[in-house]
Amino acid sequence: MNLDPLLAETLGERPPLPPPPEEAESRPGLAGRAWRALYEVADPELPLSIADLGLVREVTVNEHTGLAFLQLTFTATACPCMDFIEWDIRKRLLQEDGIEQIEIEVVWDPPWTASCISERGREILGGFGVAA
Repeated sequence: MNLDPLLAETLGERPPLPPPPEEAESRPGLAGRAWRALYEVADPELPLSIADLGLVREVTVNEHTGLAFLQLTFTATACPCMDFIEWDIRKRLLQEDGIEQIEIEVVWDPPWTASCISERGREILGGFGVAA
């Protein structure tokens, strides 16, 4: 087990997120770029992107208006990080050329479970000694 990322977290540094997986790279258009960007948005509590954690349910982008629409869920209805995550999403997506506005719909059905975590996310967590 590599403890360097845990030490970095203890010192107030975030371990870097891995680049988007190949399947994200193959998504076309502006919606594909939005998906890839979401792999750069870290969960505030875990060393995973919100995409690998399974919080992002849907991403569509109207290429004419620049409106990005996301369906997003959270690990719990009382998650204290909801506002931070939404702010980080908006900040990151607005850096993409062609995305002018963001609409986020929070959905609770189906509820988030550990089965929503991507296989890659499980491997990352396993590297920290966390079983998912």
